[in-house]
Amino acid sequence: MNQPINLFEYEALAPQYLSPMALDYYASGAWDEVTLRDNRAAFEQIKLRPRMLVDVSQRDLSTQILDQSLPIPILVAPMAFQCLANPEGELATARAAAEVGAIMVLSTMSTKPLEAVALAGKHRQQEKGKKAEGEQTDIQNPSWFQLYVHRDRTLTRRLVERAEAAGFSALCLTVDAPVLGCRERDRRNQFTLPVGMELANLATMTGLEIPKTAGESGLLSYFAQQIDPTLTWRDLEWLQSITTLPVLVKGILRGDDALKALDHGAKGIIVSNHGGRQLDSAIASIDALPEVVAAVGNHLPVLIDGGIRRGTDVLKALALGASAVLVGRPVLWGLAVAGVAGVRHVLQLLRDELDIAMALSGCTKVKDIDRSLVKIKD
Repeated sequence: MNQPINLFEYEALAPQYLSPMALDYYASGAWDEVTLRDNRAAFEQIKLRPRMLVDVSQRDLSTQILDQSLPIPILVAPMAFQCLANPEGELATARAAAEVGAIMVLSTMSTKPLEAVALAGKHRQQEKGKKAEGEQTDIQNPSWFQLYVHRDRTLTRRLVERAEAAGFSALCLTVDAPVLGCRERDRRNQFTLPVGMELANLATMTGLEIPKTAGESGLLSYFAQQIDPTLTWRDLEWLQSITTLPVLVKGILRGDDALKALDHGAKGIIVSNHGGRQLDSAIASIDALPEVVAAVGNHLPVLIDGGIRRGTDVLKALALGASAVLVGRPVLWGLAVAGVAGVRHVLQLLRDELDIAMALSGCTKVKDIDRSLVKIKD
């Protein structure tokens, strides 16, 4: 089998390596999957306006977010249940992300403990950072931890404390899931985790039981019992009061909500519609991005996920004001097809495509990418 040459080819191969239930869980969106399709289609409606006769012989893809220097403006989005794709699950993803220099955002609902994932990424970074004489450099773990606020605030606090102790450098508070969106493929499959697979970050929590009711999604049962639908902006302030880590708010699609996040102390915003898995017919993330960026100006970094499959997509998002992008499903396809090597290759493909797109657009560094590079169809 020839190695895939783009992210779409990894997606085409993934069904050969995944059970039908796992494939539908990863690939599905809510209800009619309108937003799922729109996330991709919206990028295709944005056209590039390249600059000519610019010396692009040397290019620099590095950027800085929350005082972290990153070699590429690409992060791995938080995704649950990665052991459905590969036995190493989140450990493999962490290693691959560390090799490429991409921040991994670990899901609360990971199938490997957060401590083990943090360690896997840190060890791989240290291997890369060894000095010529064999000494290891002191590398800070750049991984972030995605958080849902639970009804039980003590449980939430314990998760935050564990993430901080493990060396995660930021928290991403997901705010677009007060209840779980209706994913009909999962309902049809009666989705449950396979025997022996668990929500590793919660399994050791005293007094917490995660039901797997027959005929009902185990994920749905978990959300119904634990996720707090009463969450408000006051809870964002509470979360910041119990941690020294910067908190980004994930799931913003409106400028007024972005301003509220800023007013309530958020250190960053992730424009996201949850990959089309929550409210169907919600606006595509890239369509929401300009309004959010205009609302917060230069006061907060704004990141985006949803529908990114090419380096040109990354370029378009950066041109519309994003500080960086998060990539989700393609990472899962790479993980399913080839484990660590597959995830690494997916991220490398996206990085290399961005490099070429920048050169062909007359951009030698990320800060050269601006709104003048894109035209959005009316």
